[in-house]
Amino acid sequence: MIRSTFALPALIAFLSVVGLVSALTGDGVRDVLSWIALAVPVVAVGWAMRAQRR
Repeated sequence: MIRSTFALPALIAFLSVVGLVSALTGDGVRDVLSWIALAVPVVAVGWAMRAQRR
């Protein structure tokens, strides 16, 4: 049960760290990777807010 509870937040945290590190360490493809990885938490919050409104 605990694994299923924290799986998605752990994935979001991991992607955030990957996005931050890639933004700090390079240009080009790493910039694109950082934008995608850092957009995941924003999309997750938007999805949760939209689901809560229904």
